Amino acid sequence: MPGFANKQKQEIPPPLPGFESINRYIDKHTGKVTAKILPGEYYVTMSHELITTVLGSCISACVRCKVFGIGGMNHFMLPMSREDGHDSWINGNLSDATRYGNYAMEHLINEILKQGASRKHLEVKLVGGGQILKNMSDVGARNIAFAREYLRIEGLELVAEDVGNIYPRKVIYDPMTGKVRVKKLKSLHNETIARRENEYRHQIEDTPVAGEVELF
Repeated sequence: MPGFANKQKQEIPPPLPGFESINRYIDKHTGKVTAKILPGEYYVTMSHELITTVLGSCISACVRCKVFGIGGMNHFMLPMSREDGHDSWINGNLSDATRYGNYAMEHLINEILKQGASRKHLEVKLVGGGQILKNMSDVGARNIAFAREYLRIEGLELVAEDVGNIYPRKVIYDPMTGKVRVKKLKSLHNETIARRENEYRHQIEDTPVAGEVELF
């Protein structure tokens, strides 16, 4: 019924400033407000709402403050080096790939801290990084390696992970409770996800990193 649909839409509270472009809806299964993020996006909330995405070789960091329940999730991959076709971060150089990974992580974490979270109480869960097509280079493994090393250097607590393997994943994160639900999409057409991620990868390779971001 149109009236009921309009009522549902009106019940969705506004997001935090800066996240107005994120697609949010009331999930028919859970009845909760859910934010759906795409490659290159992230979302932070102080409310009891869910965040969802579908990952192939990309990776998501689910980050929250255990004390205040403020948290969020990102969805990113490292760009490839133009010089040799490999992610030069793996070779130990401070490359655009490193800066992009830092940029993706630090924007998420800084926004969570800005909303009043305590850095010492942050916990992180990692999801994704699958090698979903055999003929693709293992971009997922590089994304996993970067995320783990980033958390180690920053001294952030990694409490759980579901990474690697060959399957795409649907992720549903509840920052208020810290619960992450992961469904491996064995029947999904992996080529579709791979095509989307290739388009995203070409986009980030052609877009310079917008400066450095300091983690406070």
